[in-house]
Formats: sequence, structure tokens, C-alpha cells
Amino acid sequence: MNGLIWFRHDLRLSDNPALTALSRRCKKAILLYVIDPNWFRPSRHQCAHMGKFRQEFLYQSLRELDSQLRINRQRLVVKVGNPLEIIPKLCKKHSVDLVAATSHPGVFEQHQIANLKRNIGCEVITAESFTLFLENQIPFQKDDFPATFTQFRKFVEKNHILPCIPISTPEELPQRLVEASDSYDDQEFVYDLRPYQGGEDSAAFQLNQYFWKSHRVKSYKQTRNGFDGWNFSSRLSAWLANGSISARTVAAELDNYEYRHGKDESTQALYFELLWREYFQWMMKTYGAKMFQFTGIKDKRPLTSFYSDRYKSWEEGTTEYPLVNACMRQLKQTGWLSNRGRQIVASCLVNELGVDWRFGAAYFEQQLIDFDVASNYGNWQYLAGVGADPRGQRHFNLEKQAEMYDPDGTFTRRWSKNTSTVGE
Repeated sequence: MNGLIWFRHDLRLSDNPALTALSRRCKKAILLYVIDPNWFRPSRHQCAHMGKFRQEFLYQSLRELDSQLRINRQRLVVKVGNPLEIIPKLCKKHSVDLVAATSHPGVFEQHQIANLKRNIGCEVITAESFTLFLENQIPFQKDDFPATFTQFRKFVEKNHILPCIPISTPEELPQRLVEASDSYDDQEFVYDLRPYQGGEDSAAFQLNQYFWKSHRVKSYKQTRNGFDGWNFSSRLSAWLANGSISARTVAAELDNYEYRHGKDESTQALYFELLWREYFQWMMKTYGAKMFQFTGIKDKRPLTSFYSDRYKSWEEGTTEYPLVNACMRQLKQTGWLSNRGRQIVASCLVNELGVDWRFGAAYFEQQLIDFDVASNYGNWQYLAGVGADPRGQRHFNLEKQAEMYDPDGTFTRRWSKNTSTVGE
């Protein structure tokens, strides 16, 4: 049997059930990734889906995946275009009987799979590995979906729902169906992503470094609100977003660490962050297109609009709020912003500047190296008061935030200068 796996947000060989299923059933296969040129064109709210930082990180991840496949006598085939046109053509050309892919809670990603199944003349299977839990473990519908994260967490704890155990790399991959890749990595990037480096090996290195080499996970709760530096948080979000590592691999490593070194408030806090990510994934799966609507999942109309001058000052980091400006310059120059920084600038855009939250969410989508659709839009709705915040709206006192998290102004002064390294 000939097969094809469509890599999307699962750029890894380990803990990849779709790849494992394909390997068991198919003697020969194409291992495919499709780059859609529409990702890089302005669309929703004046922003592109993917900016230069995430584009470069993606290309690094694809190169590393191809290197791993070469060791296994396979190759990654990269095509440029519409996957719903490319995949049927490849299936017809190579007499493909089975297409496999990893399911994803994103609205666009779900529509892609549904359209592919309707318009292709072979079997299409999907496997779950983007989330900690399987769909049959999270039996929520719109009318009973937990209104807050705390309710979701308590449901998980009360019902003893545990993350799925990650699976190993297939012992043997299907033989290669020869197909040429399109040219895609022909741009000269001037952005320095270091210490970020895309790919599964780099993700595993960071996981090992954070847990076992530095043991910084033991101080996560005390350091997680930092703005600058590399090790104040796990920094795994970029690899999680494109699937160079799975959330359940991180959860399993955390469980192993707690077994060897004990559970404490920091390890528990890190697991809660994985649960926050999980909560937003299932929220996206449940509410679909409402995650992108102005009124959010609460059907509540915010008292905001679009003011081009205010939005531009926020985007460029030229507002009257120094800490916000520093955060926005860091984001623009590096493609990264701490979780605390993201909350601060989101609160400013919505509350101080009165701008429609969707423009901020779209800018984050374009800029962030670690953009994840569910986490991004879930968090923006939370801050705008149309999502899962039990308070109704999250309005930060910007002066107090500066006093608490940048008391001597070091971060603010630093990013008033031209600085452009992600890890600094």
C-alpha cells in the first residue's frame, strides 16, 4: 500500500501517532509538508498569518525534520501552494491509498481535513497528538463547556484525567516514494532567532536543559513573570506551537522530574500552564469561529472600535506608557514577548486605547515566533472581557505593573535602544 502523511503542526518523528499509523500500514510513502503562500500576505485585520520570525523558525524545523528522515532513508517533500490542490494530485500520481494527518483544534485546520476527505479518492485518517488529552476524555459541548479555567482544571482533577503517554518513534518508516520538493528557502533572513533553533532535536535539548541540567523548573513560579532572559520560563512554546515537541512529551518529562525530585509549587505551576494551553485548545474545538468574533464566546459587545492612530502607536511602541512601548519594541524586533508582557500590552490596547481586541490578536499572530491559534485568541478574549475571564474584563494598572515587574526600569531602558536578540 502507498501512503502520504501530511505534516502540519507535528514536525517530529517521536510521539506522532499519524506517522506511526502510516508506517504500520504502508510499504511506501510520501512525507509531505505544504507551504501556503497566503500565510505571508496581509489578510485579517491588516496582518499576515505568519511573519518573518515564525517563517524562519518553521524553515529551520523543516530542515531538521528532513535531516532526521534522511537518516531513516526517507525525505521530507516540501511543496508550495494550496494543499487541497497539491495532495490530490500527488495521490493520483503515486497511486496513494492512504493519507494520514494529525488532527488540530483550529477552525481552518479542521476545515482543511473535512474538505480533503470530501474531495480525494482514498482513505484519510487523523490521529490526536496536539493536545494532552484525547477527545473522548473531554466530553464537553457548547452548553456545558467550563466557563472558566478553574472549572476546567477542577473537572480534570476530579475525574483523574491524565495526559496521554507519548509514543516512541516508529521502528521503521515506509520506503520513499520519489517526489521532488519545490524551492522554498530562498530568502535571506536578517533576523537573529538565537537561542531559538527550530526542530525536534533543539526542542529536546531545551527540555533537557530546563529540567535536568539547570533544574530551573524548580524556580519557575518565582521567575515566570520576568521580561528578559532565556531561563526564567521553559521557553518551549515555539516548539509546542509547530509540533517539534508534543505537550504530552513535556507533561511526561515533568512527571518524571517530580518522581525523582519531588512535586512543589513550581512544578505544579508549570503543569497548570500546560492545562491553560489545553483549556484553550478545547475551547477552540468547541466554539470554532466564535473565537475570532468581536463579541467572543460570551456574545458580549466590547466598548471598543478601531482607531488607526492609537493602534499604530501601540504597534510601533510610541504610546505614553513606557513599559508598553518596551514590550512592543521587543516583540517587533525579536518575535517574542513574555507572558506578563503580552497581558500588559493587550490590556493597554483594549482599555487605555479602546481598540478592537482582534487587531491586537492579529498582530500577535503575525509577529510571534510561538503563535498558537487557540492560546492566542483565547488569551485575547480573556483580556478583552469576551472570553473565559470570571471577572468580566482584565484591566491592568500599568504603573503598578511597572513597579512590580520592572522596578528599577532596566527592561524599559534596555528596549528603548535598538536590541534584536530573542534570548536577551
